[in-house]
Parts: sequence; structure tokens; C-alpha cells
Amino acid sequence: MARNLSYIVPHRRRREGRTDYRQRLQLLRSGQPRFVVRRQNSGLVCQFIAHDPAGDRTLVTATARHLLAAGWKGHCGNLPAAYLTGYLAGARAKKAKIAQAIADFGLHHFTPGSALAAAVKGAVDAGVAIPHDPEALPPADRLSGKHISTYAASKPANKNQFSKSLPNLEAHIAEVKAKLAK
Repeated sequence: MARNLSYIVPHRRRREGRTDYRQRLQLLRSGQPRFVVRRQNSGLVCQFIAHDPAGDRTLVTATARHLLAAGWKGHCGNLPAAYLTGYLAGARAKKAKIAQAIADFGLHHFTPGSALAAAVKGAVDAGVAIPHDPEALPPADRLSGKHISTYAASKPANKNQFSKSLPNLEAHIAEVKAKLAK
């Protein structure tokens, strides 16, 4: 460790590579709640968080595991599950009177068409105004699970891999989305 007076030790979360304080400051200066999306091994966590000088307050939380209570039978880590998780968070935010937010992906790299973009699309479809580029959002056929059904149909030898997949995944996604909207 340096002992020079001109050396300043960075904050612990910056040293650990967990927080980008310049980006965080820009998001906090907007004055809007943040729509925080974080990836996990088996799904996403979507939260609406408001800044408070005493500490950030979590207003709404939705995880991919909450989809199971709505009847979701698929894997929680795929693109349609990310869309439904964002939709669930957006629906809960509307009930909590949150009309707009700004997207916060933290240190995760945003790629157009990714699960992070699918979560933003879900929250926007639920009625929360989040600034975004419409071209960066995944196409509707990917959000409906059509790409999963097509791939499963083309690989009949790997039936065990898709044993949890439903015969009509697209209809199942629409059914779960209708339950989440209530």
C-alpha cells in the first residue's frame, strides 16, 4: 500500500469492481427512481429504487422466481422469463404509483436484444415510462419464445434437454402475462 500523501485509496466498492460512482452520480442527479436490473445465474432481479440521503429505498422488487407463483413452467433464465420479470416489476410499480424511471444496469454490459433489454421492454409494456432506444429491444418473436420452440422442434434427439418446455410456449407466455397484469 502506498504511503504517499498524494495517493488516495479508492472506495471499497470501487476497488472490488462493484460500483461505478461516476455513473451512479449521473443516475442520481436525474431525480427519478431507478429501474435496476441485475443478472443472476438463474434469472433476473428487477427493482425500482429511489435515492434517499439516508440510503437508497427499494420501492418494488420482482425476481424471476416470482413468476413461478403466477404459473410459469419454463426456465427462469431465458429471454421470455426476463421479459415477464420486467413486466411484473412494471405492473407492481404502476400499483405503487411509479410512472417513470431511468434504467440502471450497473456494471453489466448492455447489449441490444439481451435479457436486460427484454426486462426494460417488459416494464415499458406494463406502463412505466423508461427512456430507451426502440431498436435495442428484442423483437416480439423472441419475447414470445418462438425461437425456443423452433429450436426444440429442430432437435428431436435432445428430448431430455427440452423436457420442461411446453408444447405451446407462446400461449403459455401470454397466459402468464395475463395473470401478472391483474
